[in-house]
Amino acid sequence: MAGVDIMKHSGVILRPDPMRTVVRPFLPEYPSAFAREPTRAQAIADRILSLDHDQLEAELKTTLESLDERHRDVDAMLLRRFDDVARQLKDPDAIGRDCQRLIGAYFSQEYSFEAAALFNPSVVPHPEQPDAVNGDVRFLLSLRGIGEGHVSSVTFRTGRWRPAEGTVTMEPSSQTAVAPVIHGPEQGESARGEVVLGCGGSRTLSETVLFPVLPSQRQGIEDVRMVRFADGEAPTRYVGTYTAFDGRDARCELLLTDDFKTFEMRPLSGAAAAYKGTALFPRRVNGAYAALGRQDSENIWLMRSDDLSRWEGGDILIAPRYPWEFVQMGNCGSPIELDEGWLVLTHGVGTVRNYCMGACLLDRDDPSRLLARTPEPILEPDPADRDGYVPNVVYSCGALLSGRELLIPYGVADNFATFATVGIDELLRIMR
Repeated sequence: MAGVDIMKHSGVILRPDPMRTVVRPFLPEYPSAFAREPTRAQAIADRILSLDHDQLEAELKTTLESLDERHRDVDAMLLRRFDDVARQLKDPDAIGRDCQRLIGAYFSQEYSFEAAALFNPSVVPHPEQPDAVNGDVRFLLSLRGIGEGHVSSVTFRTGRWRPAEGTVTMEPSSQTAVAPVIHGPEQGESARGEVVLGCGGSRTLSETVLFPVLPSQRQGIEDVRMVRFADGEAPTRYVGTYTAFDGRDARCELLLTDDFKTFEMRPLSGAAAAYKGTALFPRRVNGAYAALGRQDSENIWLMRSDDLSRWEGGDILIAPRYPWEFVQMGNCGSPIELDEGWLVLTHGVGTVRNYCMGACLLDRDDPSRLLARTPEPILEPDPADRDGYVPNVVYSCGALLSGRELLIPYGVADNFATFATVGIDELLRIMR
């Protein structure tokens, strides 16, 4: 990457892995013009029930052997899927266990959730740092994975950063990926559009995958901006804002977790909820929640609210000024608190739809005051690696501070992710 010459670049590259798959629901249905009884689910089940004992055993054996290669607790997974489909069958209680498992398999699909791309990372301190030594910081990345049908999911990685040396080491990621189990209402969503996902089957955070489960997310969960949020006397929580896309409309939603084993997904309400790119401040500011947004797809806005789930209006905070951001601006994650103020990583869009990254500084007590900004990009597409799914793009959804050093994970060409580090003093020095 080019940009001003203050960045140290890591050789670590996270690329999409098509071998990582998750099993998700599959429900064939008749086109509405051909709808008939029995339902298609019943028609498929009837064909399975017509198999004789030897055919059933052979089909089940082949299926289980294939799934056992890269999935865990396959029996329980298939039986849960049968239970999901059972309400569409005439007499599910009369169906034997082996047949239930095979029916569950026919109504499942193996989905390669990051086959096409793995990018736009966000980073927070790992909730567990028991063996950090020599100043190491253990971190957790959320990344956007894109698979079949251009559907986006959230996947996680863990690693270590040694700020004194600027080195990044990734912890091994599991080839096993575990789908979340929906808790709560029978349909998976409350009347307010909330859902709770349990990921207790994951043995490491890299096994957890959050794929679309709500109608609002049908086409993807995009660009999670994670932040460790401190709210007075309340326990520290991890809160993410992300874009839910149903194929036509986008809306902002919240992802909340205490332990990365159980997640709550909650829609935002209010005028600002219909727009992308919301990023929360890591604490209340002057008694109110605060967030950055880009409601008009051109400027960075500042919003305040008394309710974490409701955001209205706001005011323009930062407008395009330099050529590399003439088309539009946005944040690259949540603001980071320094003694000098709130550090915000930004993105700007310039010629030939190049996405570059910069930074600015807001007043610590009054973040509506812009104190300084970088006149040149700190990261920009480099000719050596600018090509990918969407060329000429560098983009991040959040950075991590340790002392006076900053770790910036970022996506390249909507294809893969890598890291850069920079000293805070150096970054502030080049601002105007």
